[in-house]
Amino acid sequence: MIHSKITEKIRETPSTCTLKFEWDAAVLPGQFIMIWIPGYGEIPMSISDTGNPKAITVKAYGPPSARLQELGVNDKLFFRGPYGVPFTEVKERKLIIGSGSGMACLMPLVDSKSTVMISAKKASELLYRGKINAENVIYITDDGSEGTRGFPDTVLRDFDTKEFHMVYVCGPEAMMYKVLGILSARQNRAEFSLERSMKCGIGICDSCSIDGIQLCRDGPVIGIERLKNSIEFGRSKLDHSGKRIRVEI
Repeated sequence: MIHSKITEKIRETPSTCTLKFEWDAAVLPGQFIMIWIPGYGEIPMSISDTGNPKAITVKAYGPPSARLQELGVNDKLFFRGPYGVPFTEVKERKLIIGSGSGMACLMPLVDSKSTVMISAKKASELLYRGKINAENVIYITDDGSEGTRGFPDTVLRDFDTKEFHMVYVCGPEAMMYKVLGILSARQNRAEFSLERSMKCGIGICDSCSIDGIQLCRDGPVIGIERLKNSIEFGRSKLDHSGKRIRVEI
């Protein structure tokens, strides 16, 4: 188990904050760490800044992440990793599509050759608003309170993607499933960062399995060619108890 002190806490949105910490390990965009929260267990967290200091961006989805959000400067962060298959980085023009807290794992990919679509339910929940140094930033909100009203897939239908060498996607599965359909029809090169219940992070518990792929070892980044043939993505997943449940699309 590794531990480091939190050096900075940044409130990104009313529901999301970023915790910065010193760690000199090499971490690639798309990889994650397993964070131990005493009294709550472990949860996986994407690295939202792979430099040094590094960072995680936390949204309170349940008691463990809510407790993590309560930590402040000089509090200790306990974790292990890094784990997982990273994104394939390209130097050419790229399209980055992030929805909700899914934008966190995509941040290390953003550069001056990026076009970035950021979506959220409303303007106040747009992650990293005003902080992204990219060629073009497109804001999308469910309620139309900022940018285009709608969802990434509705914007993408009228958006020309042929000029991009790679498309990177992360967010709610319903959104990614619809984006997958659009990009598959256009034969775009793309990679998606998936989320499943994850307990061990090292391929033992199999709780993060999708189509026989263990996301902790063979993901969380999955290429479009592999994903478009999936029989579980966008349809079903295992809950924390191991029960298979339907994904709401």
